[in-house]
Amino acid sequence: MSLLYALLIGAIAGWLAGKLMKGGGFGVIFNIVLGIIGGIVGNWAFNTLDISLSSGVIGDIITGAIGAIIILFIAGLLKK
Repeated sequence: MSLLYALLIGAIAGWLAGKLMKGGGFGVIFNIVLGIIGGIVGNWAFNTLDISLSSGVIGDIITGAIGAIIILFIAGLLKK
């Protein structure tokens, strides 16, 4: 069940990050994949920096979206 939860939250976070990054999106499917990876990056970054967001679904979506934005930014730099 936790894998399904992570995929769903990652998909929402990737979609949200694609909407927030003007010109940084790569299409819906790729943004969803980046959102899933971004969730991992966001959790790692926040744990490393000892930052705690609100717990629950909203906190997970925010963490995943921030991680996905970081990944989309880096991917945009590599795309150029």
